[in-house]
Amino acid sequence: MKATNDRIIVFDTETTGMNMTGPHYEGHCIIEIGAVEIINRKLTGNSFHVYIRPDRTIDAEAIDVHGITDEFLRDKPTYAEVHDEFMDFIRGAELVAHNAPFDIGFMDYEFGKLNRGLGKTEDFCKVTDTLAMAKRLFPGKRNNLDVLCSRYGIDNSHRTLHGALLDAEILADVYLMMTGGQTSLALGSGEEESDAGAENAIRRLASGRKSLKIIRPSADELQAHDARLDLIEKSGGAPMWRQ
Repeated sequence: MKATNDRIIVFDTETTGMNMTGPHYEGHCIIEIGAVEIINRKLTGNSFHVYIRPDRTIDAEAIDVHGITDEFLRDKPTYAEVHDEFMDFIRGAELVAHNAPFDIGFMDYEFGKLNRGLGKTEDFCKVTDTLAMAKRLFPGKRNNLDVLCSRYGIDNSHRTLHGALLDAEILADVYLMMTGGQTSLALGSGEEESDAGAENAIRRLASGRKSLKIIRPSADELQAHDARLDLIEKSGGAPMWRQ
């Protein structure tokens, strides 16, 4: 499905288990969803976050990853109770996730358990996998989220455990850098984030930073540049500066 209005939802999930080998991942299900909204390449500040009470216990190895326990989820809503609100948030957007087949597989499984003939996630949204993007950009290298943060200079020092909303916020910064742009938070007022959210905030470029100094080329430098492009074209190349 085609996304509309350049609206992108970057999201992540946490689950009861990490085993993806069995049918429907051996009955494992979603226990946390975190999602942030990007419109016209700006983070809007709108987000969706919920913890979900599963119909099974959480594997010990999964708790080691995200720190979410059965006891913590005991009073949380079921997926059926949050589904409509979640769908309202993502419908028609481009969904971006790291290793998207993992998260989308769990979402499709949850859709199926509702027995409402909902179809699959791709029926509602376009899906983009940043892991696949990273593998194309950096073939043969490690491309997990921590490595990409280091590669792009994004501060994730506050990420000690996996968390769906925090990982979605970090991935939003990574995605914007991977697709060729600086990150910014469109809050309208231009003020810094509140102290209350500072502990979990991702460090982004300050809105009031000084503009970069522009150095204009001389006439001789422009002539030399054109001569170099002429050589590239004569050798069969197609320099992007002349496209």
